[in-house]
Amino acid sequence: MFSCYKRLKMAKWYSSLKLIKSPLPPSQEYDEPWRPMEWRVSKENMLKTLNNFQPGNSEVKTFKILLYGSVGVGKSSYINSVTSSVQGRICNRVPSNSVLAGESFTLECKTYKLKKGTLDDDFYPFTFTDISGIEAMPGGIQTDDIVKILRGHINDDYTFNPVKSISEDDPKYNRYPTLKDKIHCLVSVLPANNISMMEDDVIKKMKEVRTNAKNLGIPEAIIMTKVDEACPLVKENLEKVYTSKKIKEKMEMCCNRLGVPVSYIFPVKNYHEERTTNSAVDTLILDALQNIVNYANDYVQDQAGNESLPT
Repeated sequence: MFSCYKRLKMAKWYSSLKLIKSPLPPSQEYDEPWRPMEWRVSKENMLKTLNNFQPGNSEVKTFKILLYGSVGVGKSSYINSVTSSVQGRICNRVPSNSVLAGESFTLECKTYKLKKGTLDDDFYPFTFTDISGIEAMPGGIQTDDIVKILRGHINDDYTFNPVKSISEDDPKYNRYPTLKDKIHCLVSVLPANNISMMEDDVIKKMKEVRTNAKNLGIPEAIIMTKVDEACPLVKENLEKVYTSKKIKEKMEMCCNRLGVPVSYIFPVKNYHEERTTNSAVDTLILDALQNIVNYANDYVQDQAGNESLPT
C-alpha cells in the first residue's frame, strides 16, 4: 500500500510541474519609441531643409564640423554616408578602411565639401574636417593639435606628427584665425558595439578635447555608429533603434563615459556593404546632420559682431 501511495504522490508532483509555465524572456524593446522619429516623411523634409539652409551670420559662409574619435570608429565612413544620403547614391569619397596595421588611415587634416546639385560650384554650407584617430598614450594625434584645429590655427592638408604638435613656424599654421577658420561644431564618433571596451587613455584624451571646446563655447554632438552590430533587433529592423533597450543602454553608457547628455547623442548606421541607399539609414544620418548644422548655426549667431573671440 505504501508503494502505491508513493507512486500516486509522485504522479501528482509531476503533474503540478506541467502546470508551471516557464518564465518569458525579458522584452528587448520598449512598447513605444523613447525618441520620436517619423520614418515615412522625415527624409524628404530634412533634405528640403538642408537644401534651403543658409548660415545665420554673414561672417561665415560655410560651417566647419570636426569629426574626432579613436581609430576605426567610422569617422570617414560617416562622411561617405552623409554624402550618400544627400546625393541619393552610394559614394566613397573618403578612404574608409579606417584601420591599417592597427593605426589610423587618415594622416592629414582634410576638409570635405558636400556637393548639392549638378553645378560644379553648388555646395552645402557646411564641411566635414577629418583627422587622425585618437589612440592610447603615447600614440595617435596630439591633443594639442585637435585644440589648435578647434581654434582655427591648422590649415587643410597638414600632416599630423604623433610625436609633437604643430609649431607656429609651420607653413600650415594660421597665426590669426577668424571666425570662419574655427570649428563651429565638434562631433565625437563612438562605436555602439564596443563603447565599454574603449581604453581609458582614449576617453581621457576625448574629454580633454571636450573641455577645450566647452571653454571656447563650441557646441558638440556624438555620432554613435555601428548600432546594427550592437543590437540584433536593430540589425533586423533599423527602425527599431529607438525602441531597442540595448541601444538606449549604449547611449546612456556613452553619456556616462564622455559626459555628454543623451539628447546630443545620435545613433546611426553607416553605409558599408550596400550598393544602393536605404530610407531608414538616410533618415538617421540626416536627422543627426540637421541637428549638428543647427548647433553650428546657433554658435555662429551667438558670435555675430564679437571681435574678441578666444584664440
